[in-house]
Amino acid sequence: MSSNIQIKLAARPEGLPKKTDWNIVEADIPVPLDGEVLLQIIYISLDPAMRGWMSAARSYVPPVRIGQVMRAMTLSKVIESKNPKFKPGDFVTGTQGVQSYAISKGEDLAVVDPKMARLPKYLSVLGMTGMTAYFGLLEVGKPKPGENVVVSGASGAVGQLVGQIAKITGCTAIGIAGSQTKCKDLVENYGFDKAIDYKSEDVTTSLLKFLGKGNGIDVYFDNVGGDILDAVLGTIRSRARIIICGAISQYNNTSGESAGPKNYMALLVNRARMEGFVVFDYIDRYPEAVSQMVKWMAEGKLKSTEDIVQGIETFPETLLKLYSGANSGKLMIQSASV
Repeated sequence: MSSNIQIKLAARPEGLPKKTDWNIVEADIPVPLDGEVLLQIIYISLDPAMRGWMSAARSYVPPVRIGQVMRAMTLSKVIESKNPKFKPGDFVTGTQGVQSYAISKGEDLAVVDPKMARLPKYLSVLGMTGMTAYFGLLEVGKPKPGENVVVSGASGAVGQLVGQIAKITGCTAIGIAGSQTKCKDLVENYGFDKAIDYKSEDVTTSLLKFLGKGNGIDVYFDNVGGDILDAVLGTIRSRARIIICGAISQYNNTSGESAGPKNYMALLVNRARMEGFVVFDYIDRYPEAVSQMVKWMAEGKLKSTEDIVQGIETFPETLLKLYSGANSGKLMIQSASV
């Protein structure tokens, strides 16, 4: 063991986070006390929600404080244990943040089985990403066989899974992504029925052309907000369900105001429902979802892609891939070898 590299929030970003918003520091490796474990962090999850965690605005979790290690979901190895629930060599998930080592009392740790799935999968399809897709679509969206499901940010980690789960439930899956290459990948590798490149196509026109006259959207899983949300609202059917998972198009808005939906009257006309959700509300049911996702993976019905960048020091630059659309699948950093 060497030193503990930590990425700490130095300033609250205005617009896109920049290098000066972070401090990279070296600290001593902490020593566990009775009831604690020392963890070496192997993988660090990078998620769009991080932008909200950096803000001082009210949210579903307290903001990261200035000078605090940046919050992040992690997969770690137990190096030393003074807690009877864990032993050296265990692999665990938790929220240890962007650093090389951490101390935990174990309350937020879950032991994972490296024989059941590759370790990075526990931060993607079997982690918060997978739980978001599973509960957001199935519990909030409640898709029925034969319905039309649209997901924005479809080439991202959550979006890829939403489309596949929609297909598993007997629905038509339509993805919206930011390039022809990504759209081709969604159809050919992830089984989407249709993918729309919002940068080169008019979303409303393409949706209506694909669905045909008199048809429309039953479930929309929204990851981006803004103009795309408005476009989809213009194509919804009676009793449609709109799932608000995120609004990545608005996260780095410097105007001080987020662009809300102009087309919201479509909800009234179509007796539709728009509902936000936070995946942590379903934490007691995570084992149920993991069991089902593992089964689908074994049956070849579900797959995930992990975009893994080496080196904890790359965090400031790697994070920006989320907001430029440069990543494909679940973005994470590998900070140590297994």
